[in-house]
Amino acid sequence: MANRNFHVHLVSDSTGETVSSVARACLVQYEGIFVQEHVWSLVRTKGQMEKVMVEVERNRGPVLYTLVDPELRDVVRDSCRQLQLPCVGVLDQAMSVLAVHFHSKSEQWPGRQHQLDHDLEDADVILVGPSRTSKTPTCVYLANRGVRAANVPLVPEVPPPPELESSTRPLIVGLITDPERLVQIRVNRLRLLQQETETEYTDMEQVQREIQEARRLYARRKWATIDVTRRSIEETAAAILQMLATRREQRLSAE
Repeated sequence: MANRNFHVHLVSDSTGETVSSVARACLVQYEGIFVQEHVWSLVRTKGQMEKVMVEVERNRGPVLYTLVDPELRDVVRDSCRQLQLPCVGVLDQAMSVLAVHFHSKSEQWPGRQHQLDHDLEDADVILVGPSRTSKTPTCVYLANRGVRAANVPLVPEVPPPPELESSTRPLIVGLITDPERLVQIRVNRLRLLQQETETEYTDMEQVQREIQEARRLYARRKWATIDVTRRSIEETAAAILQMLATRREQRLSAE
């Protein structure tokens, strides 16, 4: 019987969500096969890419990528050509068509699709933090309490949206957690999705840098900060509700 087990490598210079979504949309069309997805996220240097290609050679399979850096795309294409493996830039064709139609070149900005393009002023509170710091579930809990909550993910090497700095009405709260715990949460998440767990996304040094950069950002912007390491969603939400109440009282007393 022919082999029905395959490897597919998904390479991204950002979170990997876009290339993963495209891959899954394609893979569900094939029945009777098992595909091991290897997700390589936050790949932004030639050295990192070369390490990824070593793993591609070890577990041979097609490479799907979303990369804005032409040099990194060249590394992928050249390596796949040498390995005689197919590779596809999942956004390349669409970007080429749009560039011709708009008579304009695209910006080389990894992860830009995760930026917000709408006004945040309607929110009561905005939660900011690295991936998997409980922003979304906390927002859902707050929404059930009648609070208009939004969240903004912090993506490494991608500046936060300018709307955050200009927002004056919402309470902005930065979330942090212990790096070791965050690594474990991310690893568990990837295992649940049956994805590769040894990536930049779960690398301890990378995660420590993410937390350090988040702390510096919160301090620089003078945003309230909550450490969610030992807090449940309910406890985090309760702390935010208290902040909102205190802020409301201060504004009323100032009038």
